[in-house]
Amino acid sequence: MIAFLRFFGIMNAAVWFGAAVFFSFGIAPAFFTPEMKRLLGEIYAGLVAQSVIERYFVLHYCCGGLALLHQLAEWVYLGKALQRLTFGLLLAILTFSLLGGFWLQPKLKELYRIKHGRADQFTAEQKNDATNSFRRWHEASQIINLVVLASLGLFAWRVSVPQQNGTRFTPGKFRG
Repeated sequence: MIAFLRFFGIMNAAVWFGAAVFFSFGIAPAFFTPEMKRLLGEIYAGLVAQSVIERYFVLHYCCGGLALLHQLAEWVYLGKALQRLTFGLLLAILTFSLLGGFWLQPKLKELYRIKHGRADQFTAEQKNDATNSFRRWHEASQIINLVVLASLGLFAWRVSVPQQNGTRFTPGKFRG
């Protein structure tokens, strides 16, 4: 059972980190290439990107939930102390993912709708404000995504490398 839990934790972290890197540097930029804008048009390229980003956050929720279950299973079943840094990273990644998916992305989606809305629905001033606001929030989301990627890399490292301090399977509540 120890080997299965270890394998499960490593595979989940690897899939989560790998998918996040691939999405961030491979898939997401593809929606804004000249070819994609020519094929779909600028407005529809952004709408398709938003749809894919919603699924990206579902990936975060699923992998984060599995990672949380893995940490708790090691704690309960094996009596392994929760590593503060690893558990804290996991909670931070999940928090950023939930904020991004349930708060930031809907905000960006609404700003995008106003930015590209018909002239009879929104004034030029509203559209200009939405454009500026969208740019700032999108930059913030990119920075948050980079922080999450770095945290996922560290989390994957922490899950895959056995702790050298001798407390890996020592009973207790939390260990450093």
